[in-house]
Amino acid sequence: MFTVGLTGGIGSGKSTVADLFAALGVPVIDTDAIARELTRPGGEALDAIRAAFGGTVMAAGDTLDRAALRHRVFSDAEARHQLEAILHPRIRQIVTRTLATLAAPYALVVIPLLVETGGYRDVLNRVLVVDCPEDVQIARVMARSGLARGEVEAILAAQAGRAARLAAADDVILNTASPEALRTQVAALHRHYLALSPATSS
Repeated sequence: MFTVGLTGGIGSGKSTVADLFAALGVPVIDTDAIARELTRPGGEALDAIRAAFGGTVMAAGDTLDRAALRHRVFSDAEARHQLEAILHPRIRQIVTRTLATLAAPYALVVIPLLVETGGYRDVLNRVLVVDCPEDVQIARVMARSGLARGEVEAILAAQAGRAARLAAADDVILNTASPEALRTQVAALHRHYLALSPATSS
C-alpha cells in the first residue's frame, strides 16, 4: 500500500486537506480520531491515562477531562511524553492494522506529530506538509477553539517549528489562499500520488 503521511502544525488546515483527499476517494486514516476513540469512556487507553495522571484529568461519568489533560501536558514536557508513551503505540497498531485491510491506489494517514515523534517513516512513502505562517495558525485556533493566545502559543511551542516540518516534507500544500486554490493543490497531488503508486503506475 502506497502511503502518504499528512502533517502540519495546529491550525494549518490538515483536516480540510484530508477531507478534500477523501472527497476524491482516497482512504484517510486520522490518528487524532483514533486517539479520541482510545480515550472515550470504555476506551482502551483510558485506564492507563487514569493510572498515570490520576483523577484530576477525569470528569463525571468516567470521561476524560480533555481540557484538564491538555493543560497538564502542554505545561509539563514529562507529562506530555508520558501521555505519548500511552497513546502512540496503540495508535500505531491500529494504523498498521487498518492499512493492511485497504485496497486502493494509495492511502493518506493524518499524523499531527509526525515530525516530532519521528514515527511511521517506515510505513510512509511520502510526507505531505500543510503549511501556513504561525500568525495565521494562532488566529485560526483562537477563532475555532476559544483558547487564549498564550494557550495556543504553548501548544505551538510543544510542536516542531515550521522550518523543521518543511525540512521533513516531500510535498507541501500552502494553505493561505482561497478554498479553490487549496482544491487545486490537492487535485494536483492526487494525480501525482496516483502516478507514483505501484497499483496504478504499472
